[in-house]
Amino acid sequence: MLESDRLILRRFVMDDAQAIYDNWASDSEVTKFLMWPTHENVEATRKILSDWTSQYYKDDFYIWAITIKENGDSPVGSISVVDKDDRIKMVHIGYCIGRQWWNQGMISEAFGLTISYLFNEVQVNRIATRHDPRNPASGKVMQKCGLKYEGMQREADWNNQGICDASMYAILAKDYNGGA
Repeated sequence: MLESDRLILRRFVMDDAQAIYDNWASDSEVTKFLMWPTHENVEATRKILSDWTSQYYKDDFYIWAITIKENGDSPVGSISVVDKDDRIKMVHIGYCIGRQWWNQGMISEAFGLTISYLFNEVQVNRIATRHDPRNPASGKVMQKCGLKYEGMQREADWNNQGICDASMYAILAKDYNGGA
């Protein structure tokens, strides 16, 4: 569990299915630039959630429910390591949050907690992520969290809009720790 003044990042539980579905997974605006389809029903959410919760026994499985302290324990989004390369100690982060919580700094706050945990506790060397340039708000989150723009790969990715360009961002442990 990770915690800030406003947020708690915790493991998902099966009882979260309805909140996930209601708060973001069923919203095509939220999933517009993601790599997984909008959930058609809560059963689709339960299936994914079952997969996630069954993998928490692994030491290197990182997916957190984003919850707002003042709203109780109901998840409003998720943040996770979606890919990793142990050879170079690199992780790739993915995140999403319900539309109701857009533009409130919640994802930046959750990402900041995740960055700190991954550098300080997991000892990764590189945290990377990317976004579709048609979704500039995601790039602003990355910049706010200290990631550096590394360039755009043309037609190198895909999402629910089809093949797309990928704006690449990353931060290194030495950048995060002030050159140490």
